[in-house]
Parts: sequence; structure tokens; C-alpha cells
Amino acid sequence: MTHGGGGRAMAVLIEDLFHRHLKNTILDQGHDAAVLEVPPGRLVVSTDAHVISPLFFPGGDIGSLSVHGTLNDVAMAGARPVSLTASFILEEGFPLADLERIVISMARAAREAGVPVVSGDTKVVEKGKGDGVFITTTGVGVLPEGVSISPAAAKPGQAVLLSGTIGDHGVAILSKRENLTFETEIQSDSAALHGLVGSMVDAVPGISVLRDPTRGGLATALNEVAHASKVGVMLDEGEIPVRPDVEGACELLGLDPLYVANEGKLICICEASDADRLLEIMKAHPLGQNAAKIGEIVEDTDCMVVMKTGFGGSRVVDWLSGEQLPRIC
Repeated sequence: MTHGGGGRAMAVLIEDLFHRHLKNTILDQGHDAAVLEVPPGRLVVSTDAHVISPLFFPGGDIGSLSVHGTLNDVAMAGARPVSLTASFILEEGFPLADLERIVISMARAAREAGVPVVSGDTKVVEKGKGDGVFITTTGVGVLPEGVSISPAAAKPGQAVLLSGTIGDHGVAILSKRENLTFETEIQSDSAALHGLVGSMVDAVPGISVLRDPTRGGLATALNEVAHASKVGVMLDEGEIPVRPDVEGACELLGLDPLYVANEGKLICICEASDADRLLEIMKAHPLGQNAAKIGEIVEDTDCMVVMKTGFGGSRVVDWLSGEQLPRIC
């Protein structure tokens, strides 16, 4: 509790741990608020709280996830992220070694993304009133003129693209949480998508919708778009990429990959005439190598998401009812 008391112990924690690993010229100014030079364009701001369990999982941890998750939310507006802020809520007794491991991972993710953490805050709560550590990050980005991406902008006749395999993150978390072992370790797909988005928007500024299918997975994200845009979505089951080990794990556990969380994938809805060009750009990027056209937007006053199955029939892909995997991000 001393580390949250505002005295010398707190100052040492902030200087020796947070500042040492997250160091950059803006953070080093030492203000409670960061002073930023913002490039021309419209500002995009997003805040995301991260409460994942377990804190460390195959392919990442709460530190890297807190960077990737917020950067992706900014990127889904078509913006280029320029800075992050971070707030830590620590439970009394949380090991400092684990905290440092998280901060190191967070710093590495921010450096790799090219987006600095410029300001932050730390609070400590009593034992039993937290769950180790919660991290809230806010991202600031700049949206170029001429780009207008919205979940309400999908139109009949447009193509639905997906940047890669689904369900990797959710199955990785569940396998660690439940001590499940498979022939090969399933890794989370946690990654920052703004580089991929930047290439796509540069080539096709008229993209209508970008969405990262996190909690609730692909199915929930597409239902959100369908209702926001007052359209329907027709999917082709055979075109949706799922890793064989993820598909097998979902069958074993009674889960549907369509509803399992992702942290490094995006949905793109664009004019059909732009689909091939965008797929080429996506597949040329390391985070889009398994990109595919998975369906199209159709007229439907009921705003239904429907999938053509491999058996030649069709089924409604409805909203997720309840939570398949709580505490997933």
C-alpha cells in the first residue's frame, strides 16, 4: 500500500520501473498531462480497460494486449495512432517482478508499434479489492482528410473481407486458464493493426467499414455492423479461415469459432470493385497473409447475418447470448 501512498516509495516505483522502461522525450517532461505535437487532420481518441485472466498467456500478456487493443480501436477509424496513455490499478501484494515483466512487455509493444506511452497514473487498492492488475489505456490518433470509416456505412453489394484466421486469441486464453494441452501450443494473435490499416487506407481511401472482432468474435462484430447500417450480411462458411488446431479445440470444448475473441484481426467492408486490390495489399502484409473474402453485404430489413454452410444449406449467425469466455481482454 505504501507504493500507492504518494510518497517516496511511489516516486521510486514510478521512476525505477515505469519511467525506466517506458522512457521517451514526452514522458520525460514529467508533467501530469502530456504536451503533444499533433499532425494535421482530425483527432481520434479511444479508451480501453484490460482485465484479462490469466495475465500471461501464449503469445502475449496484459501489457502488450493493453497496447495492441487500444491502437487497434484507433486504427479501426482509419486513423494513424500517435500516442498512448496508461493507467494501472494494482492490488496490494502484487509481485513487483510480475509488474516489471508486464511493463517491459508494454514498452516493447509500444516501441514496435512506433507509438509512445506519454502519460500515466498508478493506484494501489487493498488486498482482495482487485485482481492483480488492471490496465486502462487511451490512444490518440490522426485521421486524414477524405477518410470516413463507420460501422453504419456498409451498403448492399459490398464485399466483406477478413484479415486472417479467427479464434486464436480466445482459445489461447482458455487453454492457459483451464490448463489444457494440445499437440501444438495455440498462440494468441495479439498484434497492432495500424500498419496494415495504413496500407489499406492509402490504397483505398473509400473503405466503408473497419472492425476488429474482439469480444464476441466475428459473429458479434458483423451483427453490430448489420444493425448499425440497416443491412444484412451473407457469409460463406468455406471461405472463413480457421486454424485446424483452433477448430479442433473448439469442437472439443463445444465452442463456435465465430464467437471466439480475436486481438489481431480485422474485418473490412468495401466496394466489390476494390476487394481484389485490398486482398492483395492485405496478403502482402505479415498480419494479413491469410486474408480472404468471406461474404457480402445484402439488403435485409431484419439486419440478419446468415451463413451458407458446407452442407449446402444456410444458418442464422445471431448475436452472442451471454459470454462464452469472460475476462478475455
